Amino acid sequence: MTIGVMEVNLVDAHGLTKSDFFNKIDPYVLIIYRNQEHKSSIAKGQGKNPKWNEKFTFRVEYPGADDQPTLVLKIMDHDTLSSDDYIGQTTIYLKELLELGVENGTAELRAQKYSVVDSNQSYSGDIRVRITFTPKAENETYGQEFGGWKETQW
Repeated sequence: MTIGVMEVNLVDAHGLTKSDFFNKIDPYVLIIYRNQEHKSSIAKGQGKNPKWNEKFTFRVEYPGADDQPTLVLKIMDHDTLSSDDYIGQTTIYLKELLELGVENGTAELRAQKYSVVDSNQSYSGDIRVRITFTPKAENETYGQEFGGWKETQW
């Protein structure tokens, strides 16, 4: 098993479906890989074409428990007085990226657009992300952090 770091660069989105009839949408993204989740900043007032340019890192074990590892990007509309609205999501399949990273020492999916679909499987715009995967070197120690302390596995 290889352990490494996947970096997700959330660039922007284009043509997001407007969920509020009276207000501009204030989109943000939940980025989910297995049991890890990150939340982008809220693109307040940017409407259907938000820009984030934010980076998020995930710990990756490959091969893992699932045969087809995926990254899910859920686009939400932040609402102040009510619960946030679901705009749509996209799923990015990572198996090939992770295999190339293990084989070559690093791998990258250059910034590209992915279609966003809503709960009815209707097109809801595009989101652009860039993903890199870098395995840790064999001689690095792997450990878990517990409240600021690191427990090393020997």
